[in-house]
Amino acid sequence: MTNTLLHVALLLLAPPFYLGLIQRVKALAAGRTGPPLLQPYRDLARLFRKGAVFSVTTTWLFRAGPVLSLAATLIAGLLVPLQAGAAPLGFPGDVIALAGLLALARFVTILAALDTGSSFEGMGASREAGFGALAEPAFFLALAIVCIPARTASIGEAWGRLPWETWGAAHPAMLAAAGALFVFLLAENARIPVDDPATHLELTMVHEVMVLDHSGPDLGFILYGSAVKLFLVSALLVHLLLPVPLAGGVAGIAILLGGQALVAIAVGAIESSMARLRLPRVPQFLIGASALAALGLVALFYRGSL
Repeated sequence: MTNTLLHVALLLLAPPFYLGLIQRVKALAAGRTGPPLLQPYRDLARLFRKGAVFSVTTTWLFRAGPVLSLAATLIAGLLVPLQAGAAPLGFPGDVIALAGLLALARFVTILAALDTGSSFEGMGASREAGFGALAEPAFFLALAIVCIPARTASIGEAWGRLPWETWGAAHPAMLAAAGALFVFLLAENARIPVDDPATHLELTMVHEVMVLDHSGPDLGFILYGSAVKLFLVSALLVHLLLPVPLAGGVAGIAILLGGQALVAIAVGAIESSMARLRLPRVPQFLIGASALAALGLVALFYRGSL
């Protein structure tokens, strides 16, 4: 029960902090002080106090999209281990459920964008669907690298059986999985170099263009859901690179939050040092992540782990 309460508390309270950390890293890299680390919490509170404006051309799909997307993401959060080796709703085969819930969150957001009847948002929705279809193979292959040697389709069991005693150069497949997961993190959360969350150039917008018509609490749900999604994929990456399950308790929480901070700093450093890719280059980038994960599977094969 204690682990479940800690899991839920971390899932609900921690994600916006890391958005603030990314913004702070980008500001410092640009020579500015930047917003406070807790600014995302203030932004969400302000949005939840406002009213929402709806176009007369939209239907219930537009209003349901943000709520369903956030609900799917939070349920996915109950499948991903955080401070311990097991998740509250973990079960055999939950890796498929996790990918399906993340895809569902993207799907209902796309439906809400298409429901506006705007060709502009339709353009963003088509790009989001295309990039998502290219990013998901990298995600599945990265999960396969971890799950196949453990002989399980459970996230908690697979991550708990990682070979920490011989970690490092002896397991290049795991490093390939980490690289593929990081690329998936950038793509799934609309970060540079796949997308720019701060762009205002209409012809290059992807995710942000789909949520232009949302306001008030609906926009707050979308922003909060994005923070939770970033937190979840980062947690998978941290569990892959750091021995969180072995530590457990307070030490596990410290390792998780510290690892999450390092991931956020890495995202902020990338966004501060490079521009987003040209749209024709994004598919190549995502396919490259799948190729990297596929090489990881080949490495497992030659090591006799398959």
